[in-house]
Amino acid sequence: MKQQIFLLIKITSTILITSALGLELWNVYLNLQHASLPTNLNTVFWLGSIALIAHGIEGLIAALNANSRNKNPLTYGIYTFFVGFVGLQELFEN
Repeated sequence: MKQQIFLLIKITSTILITSALGLELWNVYLNLQHASLPTNLNTVFWLGSIALIAHGIEGLIAALNANSRNKNPLTYGIYTFFVGFVGLQELFEN
């Protein structure tokens, strides 16, 4: 049961983080074109930004600790960036 929940979290997290990255890139593109996101997306944009920062910190923690657990720091940092806390939990359980 725990594995199924972790799998669901991993899939959902990857989709949401990828969407947040897309929204960030769209915002950068619009700023370069002297435009802005529609106002109804502002809340989603800020929530996505917060999630990206949190996942970035988790990815950094995983990358810094992966070497001591015989994992590739770059690969595991990126993996943890996309799946979030579940990646950190897997790293420290092994």
